[in-house]
Amino acid sequence: MGYINQRVAYGNTLVELGKTNDKIVVLDADLCGSTMGKLFEQAYPDRHYEMGIAEANMTSVAAGLAQTGKIPFTNSFAVFSAGRAFDQIRQTISIGKLNVKIIGSSAGLSDFGDGSTHQSVEDIAYMRSIPNMTVICPADANETVEAVKAIAEYEGPCYLRLNRNDYNNVTVEGKKFEIGVPTVLKEGNQVAVFATGYMTGIALEAAYELEGTISAKVINVSTLKPFNEKLIIEMSESCRGIVTAEEHSIIGGLGGAVSQALCKACKPIEFVGINDTFGCSAHSYKDVLAYHGLTKEHVIDAIKKMAAI
Repeated sequence: MGYINQRVAYGNTLVELGKTNDKIVVLDADLCGSTMGKLFEQAYPDRHYEMGIAEANMTSVAAGLAQTGKIPFTNSFAVFSAGRAFDQIRQTISIGKLNVKIIGSSAGLSDFGDGSTHQSVEDIAYMRSIPNMTVICPADANETVEAVKAIAEYEGPCYLRLNRNDYNNVTVEGKKFEIGVPTVLKEGNQVAVFATGYMTGIALEAAYELEGTISAKVINVSTLKPFNEKLIIEMSESCRGIVTAEEHSIIGGLGGAVSQALCKACKPIEFVGINDTFGCSAHSYKDVLAYHGLTKEHVIDAIKKMAAI
């Protein structure tokens, strides 16, 4: 379909799935115009529930719907859908292994204008820490389409993290999404760059800019849990240094997961991520990314550092 926005890709894919699966229901917390839950509401008004600014209640209702055989998708900004409803997610959905899909929209720093209160820089960490939870952060809109299809078919709790802004795709349109399988987007043999979400494209730009000087492999890690440690180890074996790139705190996110997987390999690793701080407001998405060190130049510096070891 050629989407360049994850939210739009998500909303339209749900509508398509709804045509053949009447078990899918969608819940929104007063943000359906932003989460694109409105697209499902327009197509199937009797299967869309506007819950108001009450994520905790929305999540409890979703748990109840799941126990009747429905497949609920809950929608809000990531900082609210994952954070404000954490207790309900942990106590009811995850302990009960209920088939609820939690969608964290406008994740990371992508809601640049609203500042730290609306930017989720720690959601991967605490969602990964919950037993029974599957955590997915697609690289782009193409992968979002396929990830939504995959979690709709998957039985169990899932957290899907989506960016707010338009940007170019780096994955192949229509490629089936396999939960738990990282993919190599560029081969290389000196430095392995593991990236997730928006930073996957940034990592690719950095690696191609260094081509001919440093050989960098770029791996898209779109499933943060279950984390495929075996493949992570195999994909990094030929490289002497590791870089991780994520639009998330360096504490408890992709960097931590890769470090845990590679701890016995004793390979040096450099983290490109948010350094234990909250986000901030800015005039543009690129401004806030630059402020927090999430640019092609920062990834290049990290690759160079690992290549020099």
